Amino acid sequence: MNGVLRGVNRILLALVGLILLVAGGSVLAVGLGASPPSWWVYGSRHDVLLTHAQRTRWRADGWWWPVVVAVLAVLVLLALWWLAAVLRRRHLAEVSVDTGDGEEALLRGGALEEVFAEQTSRLDGVARARVRLRGRRTAPASRLRLLLEPHVDPGTTLQDIATGPLAHARDSAGLTALPTDVRIRAVKHRAERVS
Repeated sequence: MNGVLRGVNRILLALVGLILLVAGGSVLAVGLGASPPSWWVYGSRHDVLLTHAQRTRWRADGWWWPVVVAVLAVLVLLALWWLAAVLRRRHLAEVSVDTGDGEEALLRGGALEEVFAEQTSRLDGVARARVRLRGRRTAPASRLRLLLEPHVDPGTTLQDIATGPLAHARDSAGLTALPTDVRIRAVKHRAERVS
């Protein structure tokens, strides 16, 4: 999904850039005195994009303003979706693993995240663990989100993670270090009436 979004983003950016370049270049060329072809929207340097008659043509029709507002709303929503997709932090797709013979292999980031989270979830008192890899594929970092049972000491759990799942993930990927940001929350149980 990440690769598809990246491809769509590049295509959209290229199209928008090309349209803006052609439109801006044509306005600049005509403004500097170049003579455009007869089918072009600008005929001379004193031309406007839309004439007064074209701008006010459908203003009196009842469908005009709802259509304008709907089109603009869709464009704003698409632009916000696009911005959110671009700004959203993505997880690392691949981790580079040194094979020891001068070559490198690529480990799927999702597989490393899955194993790291699964091993962390097996620790005593960990209700749920989520892992996201970030950074570069040659120097990854991870973000670990833990949901702990109320009876667990967070310090002990962190020590168990550092010597267990984190060390295993680091060693299996052949990394010298795997910086990890850990966020901890406690499970909240409902109070029960005791008879």
